[in-house]
Amino acid sequence: MERPATETCLLITDNRAGNVRQARALAAAMGFDDAPHLALVPHRPWRWIAPRMAPGSAMAYGRDFAHALASPPALAIGCGRQAALATRQLRARGSRVVQILDPRMPTTHWDVVVAPEHDALQGDNIVTLVGSLNPVDDAWLADAHAAFSILSPLAQPRVALLVGGESDYVPGYDGPVLARDLHRLADVIRRDGGTLLATTSRRTPPAWCDALRAQSRDIPGLRWFAPAHASLDDSENPYAGLLAWADRIVCTADSVNMLSEACATRVPVYVLGGERVRGRLQQFHAALQARGRVRTLAEYDLPDDAIEPLRETGRVAAEVLARLQLR
Repeated sequence: MERPATETCLLITDNRAGNVRQARALAAAMGFDDAPHLALVPHRPWRWIAPRMAPGSAMAYGRDFAHALASPPALAIGCGRQAALATRQLRARGSRVVQILDPRMPTTHWDVVVAPEHDALQGDNIVTLVGSLNPVDDAWLADAHAAFSILSPLAQPRVALLVGGESDYVPGYDGPVLARDLHRLADVIRRDGGTLLATTSRRTPPAWCDALRAQSRDIPGLRWFAPAHASLDDSENPYAGLLAWADRIVCTADSVNMLSEACATRVPVYVLGGERVRGRLQQFHAALQARGRVRTLAEYDLPDDAIEPLRETGRVAAEVLARLQLR
């Protein structure tokens, strides 16, 4: 997308990978693919009270943020609770601001708030989407396919396995339950042949990593473990390549971001632990099921129907641009 004329944009997050990814995805879809990123380092007490104000909030995040306040950008895009305080202050200095995720206070402090449907936010300045913002589209997948061509010799069907971690929204889904599901998945792959391409996240407990190793040790493919549990032989995360080369994707139920990106591909997606999901996350899973975009492992052998990828970022970007009158 062509950049709006005369506009500058600053991305602001707490530097958590999921928040950075959402902010960058939205900015790129709006035409700001090279927008600088300010990683906040919150000081007390703002670390606890953000996005609420307190005396001295201009110095809540140190000199870099104070400089941004002194020379505010035309547009700021923030993601996460810490960023919500920063974008709120920038708006008071004249910036137009977009806040991604529920700021947990009245949304009138921001020009636009982008939040998932399952958060059930209401207001004239709310833009909702199913799942989370992400960069996955056909061009992104083609780039990843080329970048990870080393995966091409691996036997088909290639099954990508995305492993998250424990969550209050998925009660009772622990190491032994995951091991049971991984055993079932391994049996299917042994039956059909093919390859298992697995990656974990920084949230993945050591017991889950152990279960993955134990249940798949005889299955060809690759396993990549996030740095907290990585061996010396592990290299750059092949996550993008796994999405691009997969014939099928299996994902644990806990992560909105991982499921959103898996569902943005054009291959079937199977969820482990979806029957245990509760609360707001259950509404997200219901939305995916209503679109026919996810299945259970018990439905692994059903015929592959025509798949409509879940891709919300472009639509959200267009709506944000319209609301900010940048088009």
